[in-house]
Amino acid sequence: MSKKSLKIAIAIDGFSSTGKSTVAKRLAKELGYIYIDTGAMYRAVTLYAIQHKLITDSTPNKELLIKKLREIKLSFKWNETLGFAEMYLNGKNVEKEIRGMEVSNLVSPIAAISEVRSYLVRLQREMGEKKGVVMDGRDIGSVVLPDAELKIFLIADPKIRTERRLLEMREKGENIDFNTIYNNVLERDYIDSTRADSPLIKTPDAIEIDASRIDKEEQFNRVMYLAQKAIQKANKK
Repeated sequence: MSKKSLKIAIAIDGFSSTGKSTVAKRLAKELGYIYIDTGAMYRAVTLYAIQHKLITDSTPNKELLIKKLREIKLSFKWNETLGFAEMYLNGKNVEKEIRGMEVSNLVSPIAAISEVRSYLVRLQREMGEKKGVVMDGRDIGSVVLPDAELKIFLIADPKIRTERRLLEMREKGENIDFNTIYNNVLERDYIDSTRADSPLIKTPDAIEIDASRIDKEEQFNRVMYLAQKAIQKANKK
């Protein structure tokens, strides 16, 4: 891509374990764009809530967490070895901690809090203002970057998503069973799709890709093709 080429904003939304982060990271790297993992931001807030005992029996202490939001400093720092930016919470690398099942089980109730979403959406919009970004999450195309030149919506069968998540967790040395992850996937789908504030929806202008029966390479190739088309279109205006 030409250095003088006009850069665009790319929004990738979808359900958990559909490969959003994987494809978004690779796409950003190939295009020379900035990758912003919004899901990691919600996970980091969830980790903060756990660490500060602001959540009990899966129920967040909303009022106290809202008061503490200003104390939660989030940033991404590039890891040259890994080839992507890692999540930092108040100056500490928490990339590993936020990917565990404890955070996974609690992130949706935290993300459903309107004040948390408003706080993070503001940060995310600031990050996306200069274009040249690939951002993935649940409400990127609908709320965070409604004017993104390319919007992609990823779906996949829940059982297939569970199998992928199970393999990922076991590769990290976590001993966990299929049903535990499957129930977590279904619960997150329900909470994300039915919450009152910024529910997970496919916008009319988003392009849907079913990742159930395609591998990571095919998924990436499809997304890259759509990105190249969108960039060419933007540069013809």
